[in-house]
Amino acid sequence: MGATGAVGRVVVQLLAERGFDDVHLFASARSAGTELVGRVVEEATPDSLGGLDLCLFSVGAKASRELVPHAVRGGAICVDKSAAFRLEDGVPLVVPEVNGERALEHEGVIANPNCCAIPLALVLKPLHEAAGLRAVRVATYQSASGAGAQRLQRLLDEPQAQHDLAMDWDFDGEEFEEESKLREETRKILELPELPLSATCVRVPVPVGHAESVWIETAEPLDPTRARELLGRAASVRVEDFPTPGLAAGGDEALVGRIRRDPAAENGLSQGRSAERDPDRRARPVAARRRGLNRPDSARNPQAGGCNSRYVP
Repeated sequence: MGATGAVGRVVVQLLAERGFDDVHLFASARSAGTELVGRVVEEATPDSLGGLDLCLFSVGAKASRELVPHAVRGGAICVDKSAAFRLEDGVPLVVPEVNGERALEHEGVIANPNCCAIPLALVLKPLHEAAGLRAVRVATYQSASGAGAQRLQRLLDEPQAQHDLAMDWDFDGEEFEEESKLREETRKILELPELPLSATCVRVPVPVGHAESVWIETAEPLDPTRARELLGRAASVRVEDFPTPGLAAGGDEALVGRIRRDPAAENGLSQGRSAERDPDRRARPVAARRRGLNRPDSARNPQAGGCNSRYVP
């Protein structure tokens, strides 16, 4: 769902590259009829979502809340990228390398985390296992494509002299919605509901690749050299001396570097991190892998055969 959007187009491309050929593409009525990878995009409606095995949703929360329940009732497993279900009880919020086993506990819906929470969790998990997390502070520098295809095009079209920082999320008078999302989603993924985490988020005028500055306090001392070794062995993490969005663009890994002691905190570490603007280019979370995600036979659509994976962007 959302096949013609900024994320949807990347996922469609990845599915094609990885040999998934029983795929149907969906989008809004406005985008229906568009052709992608030799397939015509269909309009997504409640009636079109029956009899599916696996649906990947890359649409806004409003559309997901409307359409995901119809797909689930029709027997599909839905991987939803929006914020609609991420913090709901009983809905797994999954980063495969961090808490992949939680995907098996789904009741039809698996939530895909925020694009900054995914790489942050990848980096925090091995450090927590080694020394325990006491507190986390993070500043994000998020690319234009994170706000969608139209925002990216506006950046590309505007004169460079007009480029500026932006904070284009809902604001409650104290925090931007993106900041509270990052805190609550990271807590849920790591299963640390009381973890003190403070975030400051800003949109920067680059096309792709999010970056973060992360300050970590651990319960036990953790030498920067040891932290670098741990992160060097972590799944889907690559250690670079100077990670940048440009280095991360088009890749599958979260880049981390500048790992050093933070003199402002006891047992403190500082680091920089960059990742491809859309970690979902890897078809997270386990959506394209399909390993162990089958629902109980009694819950599946008895008429669905094989894996009729309609991509419902």
